[in-house]
Amino acid sequence: MILQEVVLCATAPQALGSGSGAIVLHDVQTGTSLASFKQSSSAPHCTSFVETRDGQGGFILAAQQDKSILNVYNFQKDQLAFKIVLPERLSCIALDNAGSFCAGGTAQGRIYLWEVASGILYNSWDAHYRHVNVLKFTHDGAALISGSDDSGVSVWSVARLVDNDAQNELPTPYCTLSDHTLPVKDIICGLGAFPTCRVLTASLDHSVKIWDLSSQSLLTTFHFPKPISSAVWDITERSFFAASPDGSIYQVNLFRQRTEKHAGQTIEAVGGAGVSDIIRVADEDSNSRKRLISVDQPITVLTISLTSSLLLVGTATGLIHIYDIASHQLLRTISTHKGMSISHLTTMLKPPDLVGHISLSLNLGSSADAKDIIPIRPVVPFHRMKDSKAREAHEVAMMLPVQDETPGGIPSAYDYPEADFQRDHAFFVQPNAIGTSEASSARVAELEAEVENLREQLGKAKGINDVMWETVVQKIMTQEKQKAAVEGQNTTVPGEGEDENDVERPRKKGKKTESKK
Repeated sequence: MILQEVVLCATAPQALGSGSGAIVLHDVQTGTSLASFKQSSSAPHCTSFVETRDGQGGFILAAQQDKSILNVYNFQKDQLAFKIVLPERLSCIALDNAGSFCAGGTAQGRIYLWEVASGILYNSWDAHYRHVNVLKFTHDGAALISGSDDSGVSVWSVARLVDNDAQNELPTPYCTLSDHTLPVKDIICGLGAFPTCRVLTASLDHSVKIWDLSSQSLLTTFHFPKPISSAVWDITERSFFAASPDGSIYQVNLFRQRTEKHAGQTIEAVGGAGVSDIIRVADEDSNSRKRLISVDQPITVLTISLTSSLLLVGTATGLIHIYDIASHQLLRTISTHKGMSISHLTTMLKPPDLVGHISLSLNLGSSADAKDIIPIRPVVPFHRMKDSKAREAHEVAMMLPVQDETPGGIPSAYDYPEADFQRDHAFFVQPNAIGTSEASSARVAELEAEVENLREQLGKAKGINDVMWETVVQKIMTQEKQKAAVEGQNTTVPGEGEDENDVERPRKKGKKTESKK
């Protein structure tokens, strides 16, 4: 099964020095553990990954929370690939979708930008006055967005950061989003190419703000009764969820239905009036209570499934709660990491080269042959200082796209018949209707046995029904015959076509005349 959604979570000990966490992949439908990458303890926003695609295996980066070390893992091996010694301890990291650049922020407000394939440190600069909490690349990788304890959000153009002619100049942001009053704890980038995309920021000042980067303006402010530490945005940007540290999750719909006299029911966007547009979300409001999820545990991270039907909530106690977004019903809880803290949570398609779960379509003799079919994406130890010579002798290992006719190429792993694709697509969009391959086989056998039993019971019921039908028909026919016989006797005794009273009357008259004589 190729289209299988999995959950990637990172754990860390609740107290520093009390053990080591791990990075684990779970099946989103059953919660079972598929793979585990140990010897990692990363803080929130300190884990990032690149999926297996374009003929190259994916990898995971995890900045350790107690040392200036960056752990590197790949999906083909459940052991630590290698460690990268960093210039200083990082407070957050981010990878662009292509896996080309890695950015890291520090507690002193400094940001580093490396090229993953060469390890070259392209830039390092003082971006904020205080602790950098979160870094995010836009979906096209053209911009880097940073949020800090100084309540500021800065947008940096990656093209300017890697420009050789501007290496001796202090980088200036494309724009600064400065309307928050307390530390910014989370940033979500909407779809679209920079700068046409929108950005959502969450802060401890009880607010979530939506920004338009093309106009560099604030669109709407949503004010909540509690501080907001994490948020997640639906991929279609129809709604978002905001979580407070005490365990309250608020759902905010960005579109509403309005009824007009002449136009009927119409759908309109919520907010968009600018700085003065403040929408308050109150606990006392009946509509707000309908959109409130209470977890009763400290929340560390939120994410939404690929189908936008499930909300996954990571807690500081190591539990992962999975809710149905439409009904807010708790479907299941993954309690494998109880006693730890969930620091990272996201969903992805199961990698075809995942250790212990190598895709059968790759035609491999063993899991050790996976690296020959899907070579690991190159990750080089990062430089600790800027090196102009390394930039001049810039060399990057690249892989040309594999053609379809090339035997053993990665496209064959995703190139399968239409019928199989439709089956996998049905499994992906309707996971409750079809189980996993193993569960499906067991379920089919169970259903076949149940069908056989029902057929046997149906045969017995049909036999009983036939007997009852024969009995009822025979009884009714007998009663009809008896009734017809009685009616026949009654009609022949008095005389045919003669009323019984008419026969009795002359007899009575005759008796009277005889008595008179």
